[in-house]
Amino acid sequence: MKDESHLKISKSIFFIPILYVFGIWFIYWIEIYFNFNFNKYGVFPRDFVGLRGVVLTHFIHSDVQHLFSNSVPLFVLLLSLFYFYKDIAYKILIFGGILTGLLTWGIARESYHIGASGIVYLLFSFIFFSGIIRKHYRLVALSLVVIFLYGSMIWYVLPIKDGMSWEGHASGFLIGVLFAVFYRNKGIVKEEHQFEETAFDLLFDENGEFAPPKIEEEPREEIK
Repeated sequence: MKDESHLKISKSIFFIPILYVFGIWFIYWIEIYFNFNFNKYGVFPRDFVGLRGVVLTHFIHSDVQHLFSNSVPLFVLLLSLFYFYKDIAYKILIFGGILTGLLTWGIARESYHIGASGIVYLLFSFIFFSGIIRKHYRLVALSLVVIFLYGSMIWYVLPIKDGMSWEGHASGFLIGVLFAVFYRNKGIVKEEHQFEETAFDLLFDENGEFAPPKIEEEPREEIK
């Protein structure tokens, strides 16, 4: 029974990462196959209609390169989120995505902002800073591996490339930091190992000195 439960949990962490990545590719396929253009459903800053992009922007991509560059880190980071933070993973993904979109809507240039990059930066930032705050170095190491594999992405929170929504990247990054602080005591927590008291420990007193328990001898019967 224990092995079956563990297998079930292991399978469940793949569901959302696979569903999300499949979803963004499927939406892009619909655009190409039916000759649609969903860019207008992205975030358009400080415009009431543009608010619909707060939710929709994370599923829309401009081309295959844009889609592919988000897919791999998105899958890895979502997998990490649902493995290490299964209790709060949905809150981070849903509320973090909405807040990232809202912040982009408030600070970005007047243009359509699209792509799952905001989610990528949200997850990267949350996992990295949460690992530091909790001193959970496996999470820090995981984030550093992502930086190593996709190292150039860290610079894209700055306006260094035309045609790229650095505002969406920066928004996701900032929301990730805030969530790492806000949820610092929730989700995965390092537990100190508790040692059980053994018979050997009973041979020492509270000062660590050898003090074996006294054995009371039963009175012997005298034979007359």
